[in-house]
Amino acid sequence: MKAKAIATNVHQSPRKMRKTLNSIRGLKVGDAMNMLHFSPEKAASIIEKTLRSAVANLMQKMDDTHLDPETLGIDEAFVNGGPVMKRFRAASMGRAARLRRPTSHLTIVVTDDQ
Repeated sequence: MKAKAIATNVHQSPRKMRKTLNSIRGLKVGDAMNMLHFSPEKAASIIEKTLRSAVANLMQKMDDTHLDPETLGIDEAFVNGGPVMKRFRAASMGRAARLRRPTSHLTIVVTDDQ
């Protein structure tokens, strides 16, 4: 059985999120949680929170509160680009410089079929 969790409009660029997400793709949930919990990157906390939500969704779907995270696996994990906030900042000689503040949409699918 599969369960999915989505985090939308995360205030971090998809490229930076993919760097952390690639390290946990295909792992067991317990190993991925351990790796994310001790990672110093900002994306790790967001990915860990979404992964916990996906596991909780699977527990709710199966009506089983005693699932072992070591038996669950990450089936899919991907990041898509979200809306980009465009801001302006004062630059030299009275000019304005554009700032792009990208956002991301994170999707994690966990399964118990591994």
